Amino acid sequence: MINQLVANIKKTGAPIVVGLDPMLGYVPQHIQKRAYEEYGETLEGAAEAIWQFNKAIVDTTYDLIPAVKPQIAMYEQFGIPGLAAFKKTVDYCKEKGLVVIGDVKRGDIGSTSGAYAVAHLGRVQVGNKTYVPFDEDFATVNPYFGSDGVDPFLKVCKEEKKGIFLLVKTSNPSSGEIQDRLVDKRPLYELIGEMVAAWGGDLMGEEYSYVGAVVGATYPEMGKTLRKIMPKTYILVPGYGAQGGKGKDLVHFFNEDGLGAIVNSSRGIIAAYKQEKYAKYGEAAFAEASRAAVEDMAADIRGALEHI
Repeated sequence: MINQLVANIKKTGAPIVVGLDPMLGYVPQHIQKRAYEEYGETLEGAAEAIWQFNKAIVDTTYDLIPAVKPQIAMYEQFGIPGLAAFKKTVDYCKEKGLVVIGDVKRGDIGSTSGAYAVAHLGRVQVGNKTYVPFDEDFATVNPYFGSDGVDPFLKVCKEEKKGIFLLVKTSNPSSGEIQDRLVDKRPLYELIGEMVAAWGGDLMGEEYSYVGAVVGATYPEMGKTLRKIMPKTYILVPGYGAQGGKGKDLVHFFNEDGLGAIVNSSRGIIAAYKQEKYAKYGEAAFAEASRAAVEDMAADIRGALEHI
């Protein structure tokens, strides 16, 4: 699936992933009202509202972007109906030709890790039949259990030609409490980066590995170092926009070919209509505001990459 992701990025010229992380506070009132009229103020009503919100944004932006990244916690908070909305979102985005990165941050060992891998990337056996549960193209994975936790994902990736993004240096302010700790006089995130590169060496696509890394836009100098450590690793870059990352900060996350990284923006796009810059669209045209935010983000990143 890494080959498809690269192809989509080349086609759109926009190394952007839209984070479909819907909070009810982002969903315009008219969408909530319609959902509650049908399902009541219930978990089912909330799930319907976020599904309709997602659908409108995807319908308005899918031709501009290569991928989406739904964050499963935003759906799990609404219980089983929320998970159903997650699955509907995954399936709909794939119908639109988008690569889907399931932001699930799973991690465990042995059979538990294997079950997570099967749930999100693989196939489960039920009697004489097999089923594809959630069916994302990529999943985010916590590598801090070591190879016991990662190997089951690698096995499923090899079988299904899908991929993972391993957490290496995350964008949150407190990430350094653990990830920057020195081990043998080197930051832990560098050692994890080396492990990611090694794991990925056995799972290569045409240009890049099926094993990617998550490196926050908020740490550009660390991104520069990790780019050198992981030359064939695709880097998923959170932290653009709402968390402070700018296009000019991201150039070192990319390789000289202008590939090698894909930049995520979540609320900066899906809740763009709430920003002063896009207020002219209003709540009724929230999806058009999201499209404008995608166009602006793509222009910002393209402008930065001209200086590679």
